Amino acid sequence: MLSRPGDRQPTEQVAAEAAVRLDGVSKRFGPSVALDQAWLKVRRGEFMTLLGPSGCGKTTLLNLVAGFLAPNEGEIFIDGALVTDVPAFARQTGIVFQNYALFPHMTVANNVAYGLKARGVRKDEIRRRVAEILAMMKLSGYEERKPRELSGGQQQRVALARALVIEPKVLLLDEPFSALDKNLRASMQVEVKEIQRRLGVTTIFVTHDQSEALSLSDRIAVMSAGRICQIDTPEALYRRPADRFVASFIGEGSLLHATIEQMAGDSAIVSVGRSKIAVPAAPLSGLSTGSQVDLFVRPEHMQVGAPDTAAFEGQVAAAIYQGDHVDLYVDAPEAANGRLMMRLAAREAAGLSHAGSKVAIAILGEDAVAFPRTA
Repeated sequence: MLSRPGDRQPTEQVAAEAAVRLDGVSKRFGPSVALDQAWLKVRRGEFMTLLGPSGCGKTTLLNLVAGFLAPNEGEIFIDGALVTDVPAFARQTGIVFQNYALFPHMTVANNVAYGLKARGVRKDEIRRRVAEILAMMKLSGYEERKPRELSGGQQQRVALARALVIEPKVLLLDEPFSALDKNLRASMQVEVKEIQRRLGVTTIFVTHDQSEALSLSDRIAVMSAGRICQIDTPEALYRRPADRFVASFIGEGSLLHATIEQMAGDSAIVSVGRSKIAVPAAPLSGLSTGSQVDLFVRPEHMQVGAPDTAAFEGQVAAAIYQGDHVDLYVDAPEAANGRLMMRLAAREAAGLSHAGSKVAIAILGEDAVAFPRTA
């Protein structure tokens, strides 16, 4: 069995703490490494999101938990039981696929009942459970319809009902909102979250959409190139990204040229223009005073300042009106790529919306993070 210092625990303790646990799980397809030494613990009743760009390994990880793929290395536990070699049908997981995978020739009721019939559940029990879950999904009265007679949102509810009616230990959601339009996607996100909370079912959700991840998740595992970069709450990921990739993938921000002025314990002081900003020291490990770094600042943490006290000045390139706020794109030599973005309340942006306007930029410093400068 694989072990990692300080991480390996007896199976009894695993059962007490985690609904799903991956210990050093890797998956290769020929010479290509799809998942590289993944360590993950999903708590009971938690909504855990796997977030990352296409090809980062998140769907591979989900399929390993489901049992559709077998790992090359590592162990997988569900509810404390080692399931690495257990077939998919015996893992007690429910899954909703991106395309829902409903049986087109079956009615709604028969689609939902399929997993119960396969498990040999009594007919009267099947009828009761199907009726209960369809009522929960607001699908009562749709029992005899075929999938083609349903809207996209209704089809998604049927797929979710089919996954939940078997009372799974873990619910797996593989980008289930991607085929829906914006408004329907938002309403379905709320519904799925409410249902998950009501049932208390442990859920692993795959998405590349950061806004979905931030709004739905208890915790998020951010992935890149087959590795888990950081696991944390949405707020912690947004405010304290562990590395440059997480900072750039979660939310929006600008990179500014800065210099380390002081290293002091857990904090560092960096200077950008005329301002000095306190940042976490951990991402700057190994650097010393005078080192050049990139300061990552969220758009809402820059504001219009007085010319004599602001960090630096820039020139407005574009102003994008967004209703209650304006995204202001500003050209400045202090920006790593020559341009930064500020997010101002609409009233604050008055008079600055014309290209070529001069603006003095103050940095609040709140939640700013610095990383070693890349070439």
